[in-house]
Amino acid sequence: MSNHTPAPTPALIFDTINAYQRSAALKAAIELDLFSALGKGRETARTLSDKCHTSERGMRILCDQMVVIGLLTKEGERYGLTPDTAMFLDRGSPGYMGTAIDFLLSPMLTEGFKDVAAAVRKGGTVLPEEGTLAPEHPVWVEFARAMAPMMSFPAKLLAELVDKEANQKLKVLDIAAGHGLFGIAFGLRNPKAEIVAVDWPNVLEVAKENAQKAVGSRYSTIPGSAFAVDYGSGYDLVLLTNFLHHFDVTTCETLLRKVHAALAKGGRVATLEFIPNEDRVSPPGPAAFSLIMLGGTPAGDAYTFSELERMFRNAGFSRSEFYPLPPTIQQVVISYQ
Repeated sequence: MSNHTPAPTPALIFDTINAYQRSAALKAAIELDLFSALGKGRETARTLSDKCHTSERGMRILCDQMVVIGLLTKEGERYGLTPDTAMFLDRGSPGYMGTAIDFLLSPMLTEGFKDVAAAVRKGGTVLPEEGTLAPEHPVWVEFARAMAPMMSFPAKLLAELVDKEANQKLKVLDIAAGHGLFGIAFGLRNPKAEIVAVDWPNVLEVAKENAQKAVGSRYSTIPGSAFAVDYGSGYDLVLLTNFLHHFDVTTCETLLRKVHAALAKGGRVATLEFIPNEDRVSPPGPAAFSLIMLGGTPAGDAYTFSELERMFRNAGFSRSEFYPLPPTIQQVVISYQ
C-alpha cells in the first residue's frame, strides 16, 4: 500500500476564492422563495420557474448550485428539500429563518469585508466611526426584526438550561435585548419571571412588540446605552446574549462590574457567545467569528472560556461554568456573584 503524501491541489483555494458566489446564490434562492416552492414535494426546473417567475435556464442553474452546496437534493430532473432546508428555509415551517439574510448579508455588514487586508493592518474595522457600534445605529433595528426567527430556538434552550425548575420569582435584566426573545423566553417558561430590557430606544420598540404578545405587563424597558443607563438593582439573573464579543477586554470588564453591582444576593449572569476552544481554530463556527468582529468592530473578538472566566473574575464574580448549547454552535457561560 502506498504511504506517500497526496499531491498538492488548488481545489480548496479555488473554492475559497469563489465562496462569495455560494452566499449570493443562497440569497437569490431565498429571495425567489425557491425553498417554499419545494415545500410540498419535488419539482423540475420548469415547474419551479413558473412558480418563482424566473427563466427555466436560470432556475436550473440555481437549483443545481443548491444541490452542489448541499441545500437541495436531485433525483433525475426533480429537485427536493433537505431536512435542513425543509426546517429552516421553507416559509411554511415554524423554524423558518430566511429573514436572517436581511441582516447577515446587509451592505452595512458586508462593507466591512471589502478590504480585510486594511482591517488586518489596522487591527479593527475600517468602517466609518465605530462601525456597527455607533450609537443608535439603524442596523440593530434591522437585526432585531431579521434575526428574531433564528434566535427563538436558542432562547428557549437557554431558558431551559438556566431556569430549570421555573417556579421561583425571577427578576431578569436583558442587556442589549434586541428583539427581546431571550428575556421573553424566560417569561414564557416561568410565570413568576419579570423582565427588564435595555437597548437603544428604536430597538426596544421591536422588543416591546414581541413581548406584548408573549408576556405582557411582566416586561419593561430601560432605553439607552448599556454602559450609561442606571440598571437599578436586585436582579436574580442578567442576560448577556451575543454582546461581549463586540468589545475589548477592558470594556467588557467595565460592563461586568456594573452588572455585578446590579445583582441580588446569589444572582447569576448567563452569557451566550461564540466561544472557540483554547486553540482558537476549533470548532470552525465559533473560531471563525473573530474575523466577523475584525471586519465589523473596532476591537471585538470571539473570546475563549478562559478569557471570559478571567473577565468575570476580575469584575468580582466568584466562579463561572461552561455549557454547550446543542444543536446550536454557541455556548453558555453561567457566572455566579
